Amino acid sequence: MTPVYILSGFLGSGKTTLLQRLIRHWMEQGLRPAVIMNEIGEVNLDGLLVSSEVPMAEMLGGCICCTIRGDLSVQMAELIEGEKPDLIVIEATGAGNPMEIFDAVTEVSLYLKLDIKPMVTVVDAAHLADLHASQQGKTYRLMVEQIRCGSVLVLNKIDLLEPDRQREMSEFLRRTNPYARIIPAVKCDVDLSLLWKAADGQNNTDPTTQRGHDHNHDLNDDHRHDHNHDHNDDHNHDPNHAHTHASHEHVTVYTHYFDGPVDSEDFERFIAELPREVYRGKGVLRFTDTASRFLFQYAYREADYLKVTPQGNVPDVAVFIGEHFDRNVIAQQLKELERKQAEPE
Repeated sequence: MTPVYILSGFLGSGKTTLLQRLIRHWMEQGLRPAVIMNEIGEVNLDGLLVSSEVPMAEMLGGCICCTIRGDLSVQMAELIEGEKPDLIVIEATGAGNPMEIFDAVTEVSLYLKLDIKPMVTVVDAAHLADLHASQQGKTYRLMVEQIRCGSVLVLNKIDLLEPDRQREMSEFLRRTNPYARIIPAVKCDVDLSLLWKAADGQNNTDPTTQRGHDHNHDLNDDHRHDHNHDHNDDHNHDPNHAHTHASHEHVTVYTHYFDGPVDSEDFERFIAELPREVYRGKGVLRFTDTASRFLFQYAYREADYLKVTPQGNVPDVAVFIGEHFDRNVIAQQLKELERKQAEPE
């Protein structure tokens, strides 16, 4: 399982400064990080600031969430297989929509064993204060969306604001995203060991203290319901197939690895009863009454099932994304579906 850390934030907010600090922190702990740098332009100048010792993949000329989305799985697979890093950190382009970036990264988790950590958003306090005065324009709306999707908000460059404006921006962040931890900073100088612990409440997911996992991920698409199942297939699963913790993040993602097939009607009922806070889902799984594997997709209260023959070693997995839904409830429901099949008749 490879931990994946995502850094979000508008252009010039200080993401690369935080990335440099994280790399030094992890390397001092004896870990081997790898980096994926995403830039809208054709040249990765920020990548020049990353140590040459660190394996790095560049995704240029577009955003992970749209124009070069399909390249992400290839880049991640090559990094994991070629470099065998202890973790991967993605610095997303400042122009990217964070929910769509989550979509793109979690899509890869259908094919690679990833442990996607809560998103950290770096906010340029001075830039936000300027835009907040008018509360108009695409830049302001994107910045607000990045704030809404962060589990930890690093309010950077506070030294450029007077104390009253600092408090005003902190209060604005709290109103915009009451679920996030807000960390004021100058030059992203924060306690890195607590960064992801802040996102997970009591669970410390800093890789220096826990090299395990807590799966979180997702997908896209709107769909109709139509399918027929048939089924069989064998494959291995991670024994830690259900990973949950306190749902403090605004954007909540949960991934479940199945130990075996489940009843198709029970699964369809589970999907139909998902809470409205779950927006999207996707997965590959087997059903007890069929001889094939199926790709299921869920969005906007609609589900779709498609018979597939995955290439390579693709596990039976389901991923869900939404806003502060209870992952523990989803996990227990899916484990109950598995338990029903495991019980003797």
